[in-house]
Amino acid sequence: MQGRIGEVRLGVAGLTVVAAAQTPPAAPAIARTVVAGTKLPSLGNTPLYFRAVSVLIPAGQKISLSAPNGILYQLSGSTEVSAGEAKTITGGGGVLIAGGTTAALTAGNGEQSTLLFFLLAPKEALDQPVAAAPATVKELYRTAAPLPELKPGSYELNLTRVTFPPGMPSNPPHHRSGAALYYIVSGIGANTVDGKTADRGPGSLIYEPFGLVHQWGNPGSEPLTFLAFNINLEGVPAVVPETPTKP
Repeated sequence: MQGRIGEVRLGVAGLTVVAAAQTPPAAPAIARTVVAGTKLPSLGNTPLYFRAVSVLIPAGQKISLSAPNGILYQLSGSTEVSAGEAKTITGGGGVLIAGGTTAALTAGNGEQSTLLFFLLAPKEALDQPVAAAPATVKELYRTAAPLPELKPGSYELNLTRVTFPPGMPSNPPHHRSGAALYYIVSGIGANTVDGKTADRGPGSLIYEPFGLVHQWGNPGSEPLTFLAFNINLEGVPAVVPETPTKP
């Protein structure tokens, strides 16, 4: 990419040389893609938890899936999802499964379907199975306590795929206005909390409740891609700078 060209004049033995000075190229941008999302009209006063499970479906097999509000993400293979209307998702795609909905999932004939399922669930639903054989379901994470600082009101729930370019320094300290659960898809991220930095690699799950001031960077030579399962009050930014204040 050609930058702005200016003139730099150098005197050499009475000779004036005009050189071209180029503006340094801009740093690569962070890429963000909303995979799926919805608006929750009201949370009421029910305490809610995050839960994440993996779902493996043998090639060509069909299962039923039922759970509270959640979002499916296709890691590999393909899946036809029918929850009112049919949709086929492939690697990197996702679909919302609304609470109270029973969805039919059919894996493609070519290979096993591997999915992640991110759930927003009340305590009484945490131990409910989301699918039966021939699916293999494995719990990856659940919050030990309800998500803090969620008040009655309308909320946004979404799953966003984020890619940090190689060599990106840690972003400024910030926190979530609601809460988020991260899943590292590829690359190695540098996660800083309380002045301590830890490497987070593929398959890592990181919980960010309200009030957790933290930073993310990518010191590696490969892109860092992660998923953020996020809830925030409608009309309020999901990410807030500086230290949070509690009422």
